[in-house]
Amino acid sequence: MGDQSIEISNMPCYDYICSQLESGMRTLVCFILLLTIATPAAAEQWIVRADMWGVSAYYTLNVERTDNNWVGDLDGGEIRGTADEDRITFSVRSGHDSGAVFTGRIVEDRMSGFATFPDRNGGEGATTRHEFSAWRVPERAPGGVQTHRYDPSDFSHTWNPDREPVLVIWPGDTVITETIDSGGIDSNGNTQSLFGNPQTGPFFIAGAEPGDTLAIRIISLTPNRDYADSLDHIVQRVRGPQLTSDSEQIGRFVRWNIDREAGVARPANVSDALAELEVPLRPMLGGLGVAPSFGWPAISTGDTGHFGGNMDFSEVVAGNTVYLQVQRPGALLYLGDAHAAQGDGETTQFALETSMDVVFSVSLIKQSATPMPRVESPDAIMVLGQAGTMEDALQIATGGMVSWLRTDYGLTLSDSAQLMGAAIEYRIANLAGRNIGIAAIIDKSLLPESQNTLTLAPEDSRED
Repeated sequence: MGDQSIEISNMPCYDYICSQLESGMRTLVCFILLLTIATPAAAEQWIVRADMWGVSAYYTLNVERTDNNWVGDLDGGEIRGTADEDRITFSVRSGHDSGAVFTGRIVEDRMSGFATFPDRNGGEGATTRHEFSAWRVPERAPGGVQTHRYDPSDFSHTWNPDREPVLVIWPGDTVITETIDSGGIDSNGNTQSLFGNPQTGPFFIAGAEPGDTLAIRIISLTPNRDYADSLDHIVQRVRGPQLTSDSEQIGRFVRWNIDREAGVARPANVSDALAELEVPLRPMLGGLGVAPSFGWPAISTGDTGHFGGNMDFSEVVAGNTVYLQVQRPGALLYLGDAHAAQGDGETTQFALETSMDVVFSVSLIKQSATPMPRVESPDAIMVLGQAGTMEDALQIATGGMVSWLRTDYGLTLSDSAQLMGAAIEYRIANLAGRNIGIAAIIDKSLLPESQNTLTLAPEDSRED
């Protein structure tokens, strides 16, 4: 076949095509310039609190602003609205709260006003009106994961969803902070709070939503003073008749000296029988919890539940990861009640109570709720059952372990029963609180490779 190339410039339509292309390019350039001049959409996240007859309902509001228009979602339900200077009105178009209308005023990073919700019990067109407030979640600092330093000056005596966050952190971030002891005493021996397990926090984890799991990796726990306080006591739950008759002889204050260099603690004033006693330090957090779910009041820091709490489990130590179910936007993580050492159950009512330097990091497992607290060490998986009776706590711990084995390791119920019958361990975590704590434990060396397909939130990615 011969050369069949065509000289395009000699075609009759060449000049016409070129003119049209030039016209089209001018139109495209103008369109691009208009896009550049238009106000770009700005993504924001707000945490909204509605006062529902004295009960706080929390929502996550994600919005994009384009000029005066707002679009986004409220807990997954579509919203649309407008903003005029400092006034904002938006309505919920879908989801659980479809039909709700929020009207308020924005002042810097705060919003407040009134919201009307459909009254499902009041007939067609009926509504209820409630005050609401909101705060804007700050944008993440550039550079990816961060290390934050937080020096507490105020402490909480409740696991409380209404307490203002002390710090906003993101998945993958590390926090360096400290706790005071259960009596409210700091590292310098000064009283900073009322006794009763005062907690540091809460820490707001950006992106955490109800139904997620919060993973708290304990990086280090270091006593920051040279003494701890305890009792020569035996809790009522474990006293038999023979101990009850002698109970007036115990219950006195005991001071322990902490030798941080040697890594041991020694009772300060002891009988000859305990003159050589040295207990290895194994620092732990007695308190670690998130804010409880909607409908629950603020809960005393002496209590435990599905939110974690005053678990007093001696495996909440450096190197281990604790998994807690997120129940409020941001999770609202609290920690405190540190012990230099503790025997199983905290049978003296007070372990070796001391103040502590704490370093931890957080991750999120999205759209996967952990029904009860879990702890993972390099060697074992552990599930905590916490309830008013030993039997109930055992059932919760056992059921939680079966669930973990089935969902993450692919075991059937029969497989789980066989494995547990041969190798499960039960430890008493807590005898000193309102609830009893029981831990079910399986050695990782006995488990197949995890089949967990869950992935951490994208923000967790980092370079090693």
